[in-house]
Amino acid sequence: MALRAGTLVSVRAGTRARALDRLRLSDIVFRQLTRAAAFGVLLLLSGVIVALMVGSLPALRTFGLSFLMTERWNPVTEKFGALAPIYGTLVTSFIAMLIAVPIGLMIAFFLTELCPQWLRRPIGIAIELLAGIPSIIYGIWGLFIFAPFLQGTLQPLLIATLGHMPGIAPLFSGPPYGIGTLTAGLILAIMVLPFVTSISRDVFAAVPTVLKEAAYGVGCTTWEVARYVVLPYVRVGVIGGVMLGLGRALGETMAVTFVIGNAHRISASLLAPATTISASIANEFTEAVGDLYTSSLTALGLILFVITFIVLAIARYMLMRIERRIG
Repeated sequence: MALRAGTLVSVRAGTRARALDRLRLSDIVFRQLTRAAAFGVLLLLSGVIVALMVGSLPALRTFGLSFLMTERWNPVTEKFGALAPIYGTLVTSFIAMLIAVPIGLMIAFFLTELCPQWLRRPIGIAIELLAGIPSIIYGIWGLFIFAPFLQGTLQPLLIATLGHMPGIAPLFSGPPYGIGTLTAGLILAIMVLPFVTSISRDVFAAVPTVLKEAAYGVGCTTWEVARYVVLPYVRVGVIGGVMLGLGRALGETMAVTFVIGNAHRISASLLAPATTISASIANEFTEAVGDLYTSSLTALGLILFVITFIVLAIARYMLMRIERRIG
């Protein structure tokens, strides 16, 4: 009997040891796979950076810092400058965020606090559908529908009302082309809006109900609850959503290419045609003849990468400061 009991104990111990070995092996495999995935992303990013730097070296050696400060872009004489695309990229993205962020936050707050229950799902589905529309569809719609509409309505109104006001008159001067910087910024705002709204809606829904009820209980208005309770509680998530939308605006290509006019010049007027970095690359890369021309377009890609990196670094710094301040 004692021998049988000892045998049973040893069998159980062996089974337990084999089970522990399997668990330990699976844990080691999982750890190595996750580590390989993480380092794979770093290697991929490093490869992109190296490829952009190597491809842009001929242009940077030829033009130096003047490449960043020159507006001229002439493939015939091989004189290239990135100032106009950089200016167009920053201005159109700024217009898009200036419009999309407040509207997106208001829609998100309406959906989480004020919207009737039966209406929340249809509006949420509509927002998700906006995010899923291909950018080329936005571009076609912007070129054939939205731009003519702006040319006949909004742009003449802006020229007549704001085109003579001191300080801002240069921004709304010139003829109403329909296409241009303002049109591209508005199209980008429509494209960025679903990202800002969706992320803001999700983080607003995570605010504890007891906090909002306590604010309403002491007499706060709906605006005060949104301003002093909801936004401070979820500001980290809101900033993350805004930066995601900004990254989409900076790198958008096809929609902007259709409606911005693709003119390599800087104009104070928001109604004038312009260009962006991504639009310039998309328009001219297939026609680039010669190493210097191709290298200049690659240098534009490197500049866009650097701009995006700087924006994300600033966002990360802001999030770190907010997290440090709130403990």
